[in-house]
Amino acid sequence: MTARTAKSLAADLHAGRVDPVDLAIEVFEKIKQVGDPAIFIDQLPDRAMAEARAARERLKAGLPASLLDGVPIAWKDLFDIKGRVTTAGSVVLKREAPATADAGVVAAGHRAGMITTGTLNMTEFAYSGIGLNPHYGTPINPHAGQGAARSPGGSSSGSGVVVAQGIVPIAMGTDTGGSVRIPASFNGVIGYKSSTGHYPMDGVFPLSRSLDTLGPLAHTVEDCVLFDAALRGMAQPDVRAAPLRDVTFVIPDDVMFDDAEPEVLDNFNAAVTRLESDGARVRQIAMPQLRGIQDLMARHGSLAGAEALALHQERLSGPDETQIDARVVRRIRQADSMSAADLVILMQARTRLIRETTALIGDAILICPTTPIVAMETAALEADQEVFFAHNGRSLRNTSLGNFLDWCGVSIPNGTGAGGMPTGFLMSAPHGRDHRLLCAALGSEEIIRG
Repeated sequence: MTARTAKSLAADLHAGRVDPVDLAIEVFEKIKQVGDPAIFIDQLPDRAMAEARAARERLKAGLPASLLDGVPIAWKDLFDIKGRVTTAGSVVLKREAPATADAGVVAAGHRAGMITTGTLNMTEFAYSGIGLNPHYGTPINPHAGQGAARSPGGSSSGSGVVVAQGIVPIAMGTDTGGSVRIPASFNGVIGYKSSTGHYPMDGVFPLSRSLDTLGPLAHTVEDCVLFDAALRGMAQPDVRAAPLRDVTFVIPDDVMFDDAEPEVLDNFNAAVTRLESDGARVRQIAMPQLRGIQDLMARHGSLAGAEALALHQERLSGPDETQIDARVVRRIRQADSMSAADLVILMQARTRLIRETTALIGDAILICPTTPIVAMETAALEADQEVFFAHNGRSLRNTSLGNFLDWCGVSIPNGTGAGGMPTGFLMSAPHGRDHRLLCAALGSEEIIRG
């Protein structure tokens, strides 16, 4: 099976040119061909074949469950799937009881007729933008070719790689600080991070309940739009490509371009030039709030860290700690010194900063590089924690600011940088403006890609 879009596969399925059962079989054959055991934590061929047979009957009868009936999907291993243990990329959770029901979004995918093929590898407990996992291995970024292994991005590492490898056309990830958009950027695919509350969170293992969001990784913005409609039970998507003359893009004047690699900046600026040439309005805006968020976290700590510590405190106080990735333990423990006052200050400041930046952006779309760097070689990251944390911070910087401000976002590939690795172009909008964002992304994707 080649790296086909969900839309093209759906067209062939609905026209009878492709059989859902044959397509499901091809997925598992492709997994073997790729030969990377670190992409999936669990393959689910029995469920996939049962769902594919049901899709075959619906499609034969002319009664598709949705526009994506019969299309294969894989889920980050934070989503409950009935009958199996949700690992969250960890071994300590394997002792937990199996899920008694599918997570809300998995159930929605099932109702839409999509074929669940398995659960995907990830950073343990979803707490890193790099994607390393000492328990299940680190998925191989396919853009590295025969060169040294490169980061797949995290925490939805398997979700980025499984799409980039053409195994399935859509994978569902989660995003608390960039965990959909970073692997999308590093693997040269599309990543859509929704606003909080856009999708149901029941049955999703948390990292930070205040910041956690969900979103798909796919080959095109249109595939994300179709998937979004299918999950929400819509017969047809209501997102239409926005004419560029109707879109205003704003570029923040601070933080998001600091220490960016030259090729990342070149590709971003070239994409902006193309957008302007095709009629888009682009202007720079002062946004001192971004630097303010960095200063706030330097003084008072991380909201995600505080909530992760509350969730995992018991695990870190007993023998389980030695079975957790030491990098994850270290990152969670950075919240040990936070006080109740720190947490209150962060929460109150977040409310104010969301209000201020929403007013500044208005109906515009904010744009910047998804990450200031391309996927780095993994050997040095695995060998030295200080190197790991430095790169992790740089990888997460731009995207995590969006999470703190509850923006929705779409990362679109816009070229290659050092070592021939992909770069990403990030479009963001304030909370709840997902429809406007997706319309703008759909209308500008081809131009951004160049």
